[in-house]
Amino acid sequence: MRESATEPNRAAGRTRTRGAASAVAVAALLLPLLGATPSGAEPSEQGLQRAFASAAAEYRVPQSVLLGVSYLQSRWDAHAGAPSVTGGYGPMHLTDARTALASAPHHSEGTEDPRGDSARPPLYPEAELPDTTDLPARLRTLPKAAELTGLSPERLRTDPAANVAGGAALLAAAQQELGEPLSDDPADWYGAVARFAGAGDAATATAYANDVFDLIRTGEQRTTDAGQRVALAARPGLEPDAGQLADASPRRVPNAGTECPTTVSCEWIPAPYEELGEGDYGNHDLGNRPESQSIDYIIVHDTEGAWEGVLKMVQDPTYVSWQYSLRSTDGHIAQHVKAKDVAWHAGNWFVNAKSIGLEHEGFLANPDSWYTEAMYRSSARLVKYLAAKHDIPLDRQHILGHDNVPGPTASTVAGMHTDPGPYWDWAHYFTLLGRPFEPTAGKSGGLVTIRPDYAKNRPVFTGCATAGEPCATHGSSAVRLYSDHDENSPLIRDIGRGTAPTKGVNDISSRVSTGQQYAVADSWGDWTAIWYLGQKAWFRNPPKEPTAVPAKGQVVTPKAGLESVPVYGRAYPEKEAYPEGVPAQAVSPLQYKLPAGQKYVVGDKVPGQYYYAVAFDGASHKVVTGKDQYYEIQFGHRVAFVRAADVDLLPSAG
Repeated sequence: MRESATEPNRAAGRTRTRGAASAVAVAALLLPLLGATPSGAEPSEQGLQRAFASAAAEYRVPQSVLLGVSYLQSRWDAHAGAPSVTGGYGPMHLTDARTALASAPHHSEGTEDPRGDSARPPLYPEAELPDTTDLPARLRTLPKAAELTGLSPERLRTDPAANVAGGAALLAAAQQELGEPLSDDPADWYGAVARFAGAGDAATATAYANDVFDLIRTGEQRTTDAGQRVALAARPGLEPDAGQLADASPRRVPNAGTECPTTVSCEWIPAPYEELGEGDYGNHDLGNRPESQSIDYIIVHDTEGAWEGVLKMVQDPTYVSWQYSLRSTDGHIAQHVKAKDVAWHAGNWFVNAKSIGLEHEGFLANPDSWYTEAMYRSSARLVKYLAAKHDIPLDRQHILGHDNVPGPTASTVAGMHTDPGPYWDWAHYFTLLGRPFEPTAGKSGGLVTIRPDYAKNRPVFTGCATAGEPCATHGSSAVRLYSDHDENSPLIRDIGRGTAPTKGVNDISSRVSTGQQYAVADSWGDWTAIWYLGQKAWFRNPPKEPTAVPAKGQVVTPKAGLESVPVYGRAYPEKEAYPEGVPAQAVSPLQYKLPAGQKYVVGDKVPGQYYYAVAFDGASHKVVTGKDQYYEIQFGHRVAFVRAADVDLLPSAG
């Protein structure tokens, strides 16, 4: 956890007017600049770069600072004027949350029991949303930018150049409020950058400002979603004046006992462990992990709700829980449940008992409610820290989306959640984790790693706003699967859903996602077939613009003489393993089969294990471990389990 920095000695001759910069002074500073309002977005590929240069000159903000802040907010994307998760607009993510707040509690939707344990009655929680009439300052930066620049809110939302000017005005105002000069040296702008995200506490402001200045030191370049080429030149020796932080954001948040890396801001907002009545309690179970059982998975969720509502839900003893929440505007983290304890979030008790859940402020079915770079980076740092601490491999069979968690029993498969959905950028996320998806074999490796170009990969989805209607066109991590090497052929069918496959944004039956690995079953021209849900599934994979790269690894296939083997949604022990007083849980297969001749990628070999925790008193909790072993496999869009005794483990090649 970062502490508030102590102010170092100032350079000789510099003076400060601490607290003297009033709103009047700020307005006086900016008024001469209002006559030179920015022009509309230029059609040239360099138009946005010029907009940054123009706004930097007009508002006397170093261009590197403006570019660094914008990259951390949006990676310089404009999203065609659509708002982010928290109502942020344009390259500078200027927030006007009243236009974009939604109110759908994530775990109150659908038919999934978040706890996922048939030994207890199903839990379908409801939560009361908080009053959002009094929004924090971090969600109201666009109206302030409108006041400072004289530009209309509508223009700040829709015109990228105006949006950049609004961000520059906010930075200049913050600099003046701190009593700092409008210096052309980016090192003098640490405090203003810390204020920009509106975090309101020292730890978050520190982490945010450090990220921006790390970007300035290393440099960055990319082509935006609108085809604009933008570059930030590297300044490797830059050392900002971190002492300004004492003036920028003095409040401190309670962080005692948090399990977070020092490179993020993290506070402790505990989920309650309360007895609600006879045999009823919420909203998690006490445990003794990893001593009692290993932590093998990290589950990525989106909240389907805004930050304040999410915090209210997790503090409701009648609702459910997860270990961490991550805020979109600045990447701030709140921890709610210790890693040793078991939160109720994934809808599968076996997975809950062996996982840590991360809720990201966001919405699955709104492709333009984009996630900020600040949140992606904060999440990646947290995941790297947790993975190292608990020896969790950084791959897509251990870092799972909620949509990759299997239904524990056949009756639950159709009701499982589908977040974070096709618009979560898994390729970028794993690059931040230091594990980019690269080829690991030649063409004869036997496997493929799904890896489309997120920006160019734009499959049609429906149902984001209206059932059956197309969603907004957007980059995606998802690749669609067909029953033949032809886009006019039927989509792959998932018998577990019980309905015909569709292109619905929540229908995962016929799609794979970036980073997932599958055994190659066939090829035809620009098409590749993989083994998927017991079928041969085809996807377009042209050599010049591949949607998958070659890989190698270990696979399982049914033992000789077996026509097929059962597939399970949880790896539970055999009946004989249960001690007296612990009811044996059914080892019930799902509705799928793994047929002879097919191969599926292995993620892990795990013991059959069940965590018995059906009472408030933790003294009665027991971990039952059997002799049966299972392989976790990438079976469809979700992972699954097969008994090790039923299959052979083989190298993918040969």
